[in-house]
Amino acid sequence: MPDSADGRHTLSLALQGGGSHGALTWGVLDALLEDGRIDIDGISGTSAGAMNAVALAHGFAQAAAHPGDAAEVRAEGARLARAALARLWDGIGALAGPGWGGPMVLPAVAWMTPWLAPAQINPLDINPLRSLLEREFDFERLAAAPAGVPRVFVCATNVRTGRGEIFSGAQLSAAAVMASACLPMVFRPVDIGGQAYWDGGYSGNPALYPLIYEADCRDILLVQINPIAHDDVPDTVPEIMDRMNEINFNACLLAELRAIEFVRRLLHEGKLDPKVYKDIRMHRIDGGAALSEFGAASKAQADGGFLHKLFERGRAAGVAWLAAHRQDLGVRATLHLTQNL
Repeated sequence: MPDSADGRHTLSLALQGGGSHGALTWGVLDALLEDGRIDIDGISGTSAGAMNAVALAHGFAQAAAHPGDAAEVRAEGARLARAALARLWDGIGALAGPGWGGPMVLPAVAWMTPWLAPAQINPLDINPLRSLLEREFDFERLAAAPAGVPRVFVCATNVRTGRGEIFSGAQLSAAAVMASACLPMVFRPVDIGGQAYWDGGYSGNPALYPLIYEADCRDILLVQINPIAHDDVPDTVPEIMDRMNEINFNACLLAELRAIEFVRRLLHEGKLDPKVYKDIRMHRIDGGAALSEFGAASKAQADGGFLHKLFERGRAAGVAWLAAHRQDLGVRATLHLTQNL
């Protein structure tokens, strides 16, 4: 059922991280934005998902800086968001030239040398993504964005407490996004306010609870690029480490999905007050099929040709999902948690 008479629907987005595989999510987002009938309430992202979230919201914040007719501002926001996402991933592709220092190359080096600390692998703490983020995105504009601009929630893991922390609004910064993508075997912890942070995937990949408590929309679309299940048992060191990371980086997500299903069941049984608890409708675009042919090391492959191949696959997945499930938005969940957990 549309949220409005003009056939528009509202979604919140939950965007996983996964190295260069985040380009698949870029394609999904491009399809949603091109469609023109989807409004985005909140976006929770981790690592590459956080970068995608910031790029998308930045486009809408740019459009909102020039008030006008609501439909025109919305359309301009979608156009600018698509452009911001393209610049982000084209910039990542440009950084991944031959030689040392590409943003996705260092994780591959860490796989080959797991006994070395970040100070040995990357003694200068080089991460060219930081400069790219600071050049492309105005975080002060994002923090001051008016209602109607998607709210961004970025998850990073506090090294000392082991707990996930959410950066949003005035707390959102390039440092927060870098913290969300800080692989501890490659980069030194990111310092924010005297606290050290590692990759948000250890505590929420992505975190769903900000979308439940802070966003209004009850429909959440999870764009999943970290597979839950694998048919094969890994037997090489990179494959084993990649599968370990997939399991670790999905653990918190699975716990939150189980909690959502538990609350939904109690609501439907009349055991909880619907005025107090939200009946969340989960949806998912599972990138597993589109990514299955690529090995573990492909998460560190960031050349432009590969990124655009993933982008096209993501676009196709987004278009197919809209065709299959648009009519379900606002009505029913399409991710059947009891069958998938």
